[in-house]
Amino acid sequence: MERLQREQKCILIFSLRRHNMRNFKPGLVSVSFRNLSPERILELLKETDLKYIEWGSDVHAKPDDIDALKSIAKMQNDMGIECSSYGTYFRIGVNKPEEIYAYINAAKILGTDTLRLWCSDKSASKFTEEEKSVFFKECRKLSAIAEKENVILSMECHINTFTDSIESSLELMKEVSSPAFRMYYQPNQYKTEEENIYFASKISEYTTNIHVFNWKEKEKYPLCEAKEIWTEYLKNFDGERYLLLEFMPDGKEESLIKEANTLREIIGGLV
Repeated sequence: MERLQREQKCILIFSLRRHNMRNFKPGLVSVSFRNLSPERILELLKETDLKYIEWGSDVHAKPDDIDALKSIAKMQNDMGIECSSYGTYFRIGVNKPEEIYAYINAAKILGTDTLRLWCSDKSASKFTEEEKSVFFKECRKLSAIAEKENVILSMECHINTFTDSIESSLELMKEVSSPAFRMYYQPNQYKTEEENIYFASKISEYTTNIHVFNWKEKEKYPLCEAKEIWTEYLKNFDGERYLLLEFMPDGKEESLIKEANTLREIIGGLV
């Protein structure tokens, strides 16, 4: 009964974000500027009128630095900025499951119930059936922890991980089958636009957040050159979603205002 209640609460949290009306919230991934301090990143958000931030756990918001986490939480609250998610570098199949508690605690301090996780350190195509069985068991264990803690673990959608294909991503979602175990979406810069649109259409019901960028293989380009295709990607999503700019085309903080304005234009064309 207790687990059923936890699952129902997680379903409610996620379902409240998904409804027919689009409510896309533009923000920034802090690792876009690993060389900047949390203070400067928050200032940039204010300067560009972005109100949502995904803090990275590697540089800006380390899970074991409680004082720094509390300081970041206070600064963002004082500036009217919301933590959309905690971008962890917890990697399922590499980190021990019990290590997730430190990340969950950090996320709660930052004021978010969504944690980004990495899904293994190799492509799904390289898993044996036995390895997949063990991997799914570990994912279910983590989802049970998330349900109990009233948080959502969302998998990075990335090459060279278990979520690098639509088939493996859907298999994972069905095998774990938990409202506390979800997905991110981002286009694969090594696949065609048609493949990325198809991926978006199939994964949208499981998606919490979206990483936004314009890459072609290893090259980065301004988002303004990809307005049409991003409009097509986003047509597959509804409800409340955080759309988070990830990395600048030239790595410069001065480029954020143009990227942010472009993202708002894309969103405005959809609503």
